[in-house]
Amino acid sequence: MKYLYIYTAIIIVVFSSCRKENEEETTNCFDNKNISKVYTTRNSNENLNISFLLDLSDRINPEKFPNPAMEYYQRDAKYIQSAAEAFNVHLRTKKVIRTNDKIQLFFDPEPKTKEISDISNKLKFQVDKTTVTNDLLCSIDSVYATLPVEIYNQAITDNDYIGSNTWGFFKNKVKDYCIEDQFRNILIILTDGYIYHKDIKRQEGNLTSYLIPQYIRSKRLNTEGWKSKIEDKSFGFIPAANNLSNLEVLILGLHPNKDNPYEEDVIRLYWNNWLTSMNVKRFAIKNADLPSNMDKIIKDFILLTK
Repeated sequence: MKYLYIYTAIIIVVFSSCRKENEEETTNCFDNKNISKVYTTRNSNENLNISFLLDLSDRINPEKFPNPAMEYYQRDAKYIQSAAEAFNVHLRTKKVIRTNDKIQLFFDPEPKTKEISDISNKLKFQVDKTTVTNDLLCSIDSVYATLPVEIYNQAITDNDYIGSNTWGFFKNKVKDYCIEDQFRNILIILTDGYIYHKDIKRQEGNLTSYLIPQYIRSKRLNTEGWKSKIEDKSFGFIPAANNLSNLEVLILGLHPNKDNPYEEDVIRLYWNNWLTSMNVKRFAIKNADLPSNMDKIIKDFILLTK
């Protein structure tokens, strides 16, 4: 009987140890996140290729453009985190054998500081069936929750705002960097809606490679007849590429100059006409709202559309 008790105790200890070990192996860094069942029950085998394009112009300067509710650069960082969480949910609802997905971050022009470049390299992941593990997915979740704001903090500390060459990025890089065959390609642009870089200033008639408040005022697009003037005189961005039919674009962070009540409408029409002229497959343009309001919008764009 004595040996029976010992044997039973050993079995209980071993069983408890195995159960604890299995629980540790299946620990999910997403268990404590409020992820909608609509996302987690979604069954999609598409390959996601998500790219971020950051506008590190002076729009992120908290002294020049303060926002007491939440600074604009902090909103950007949270938007990026929401998109990365959507990427993570996508991977967790996909069969391992079909896993082949990418996420990365770009700037144009490139920042001068090595620290920013080093951080951006840590945000580049290619996940396939040979590399996907729970540890890797938790790592992606962790770095995207912490490193983007470090990029903005470094840019603000450097106080060397490099402008926004979004037009040049579309002309020279978007096809090579952000579009791949057999992928669902999504480019997320963090911007206030304006485009300007001192080295890329082109004008063809009333089409330009830039848009700033001063230009909008100079063309009297800040008056009631702004829309008719844009349509009649063909104001807008110069098309920078063609046949972007395998690209979806999500623009986040719009915050127009408040001195012109028509500014937001002008910016939206410029972007809408520009992306349409380049045959972008699908796009959405969203304001710089609080991240708690934008989280669902971002995840819906990435996860709920084929």
